[in-house]
Amino acid sequence: MRKRNSIKGTRINELVKNSLSNIIRSELSDPRIGSVTTVTAVEVAPDLATCRAYISTYGDEKKLDKTIAALKNAEKYIRKLLAEDLNLRNTPEIRFIPDHSMEYGMKMDALIASVTLDLKKDETDE
Repeated sequence: MRKRNSIKGTRINELVKNSLSNIIRSELSDPRIGSVTTVTAVEVAPDLATCRAYISTYGDEKKLDKTIAALKNAEKYIRKLLAEDLNLRNTPEIRFIPDHSMEYGMKMDALIASVTLDLKKDETDE
């Protein structure tokens, strides 16, 4: 059994991530998929049976939900294209998971900016 963060596992994760990104960008024409959809991370199971793909899109929560629904609808087609692109023993079954890290990062950036603005304002008042 392969370790979770082995070199081979990391390489397979990156291969699947790059291939999945290319498929979403160039092969799918569903209007529900956002124009700025990103595969932020991919975790392939050691037995290559399953894969978790973390998806992020520019826009609100509703846009992300529509994108995830469209990707789940096209999962078999995406898996077929993935099998054609990659030379793996098994083509993993893909589960699309919404990734909220960009929203969280933007929220934290806004909080940090407001705190620094308050600190600068306090310094000028003194």
